[in-house]
Amino acid sequence: MADFINILLRCVIMVPFVIVLTRLAGLRSFSKMSSFDFVITLATGSILASTVMSPSTPLLHGVAALVGLFVVQIGIARLRTGTTQVADLIDNAPLLIMRDGQFLMDNIRKANMTKADVIGKLREANALDLSKVRAVIFEQTGDVSVLHGDKLDQTLLQGVQSKA
Repeated sequence: MADFINILLRCVIMVPFVIVLTRLAGLRSFSKMSSFDFVITLATGSILASTVMSPSTPLLHGVAALVGLFVVQIGIARLRTGTTQVADLIDNAPLLIMRDGQFLMDNIRKANMTKADVIGKLREANALDLSKVRAVIFEQTGDVSVLHGDKLDQTLLQGVQSKA
């Protein structure tokens, strides 16, 4: 029973603490805008879980680790917006994997995907006619964007690698 109460108390302390950090750090805290953001989200969950579930992890160590993660994330997010060099160093560039109904097999392989993976993403996006698929982009977050319709504004392809 003592273990149960200890875990419950740790939850009552740590979860609101994560919420406060998230509110202080802003909306990007748990976003998936870059691979770096995703790693921070996973690390936050891992620290929260290990602090709550492991009595051998001092509560203050969990608090310090979370504060450290959020400080690093805020710092890197600010550096990314200040210089393109930092953004280029941290972020993957989106990759074009289909263009005007044509599968770009070299790029699909570079993305470690298969044609079947791309077809599945086309179905998810309700693409009904391959000839109307203007672009499929493997985003820096690991998501796949499907742009289909009659016309594609080239602004949507800014920063997208077109060749493997």
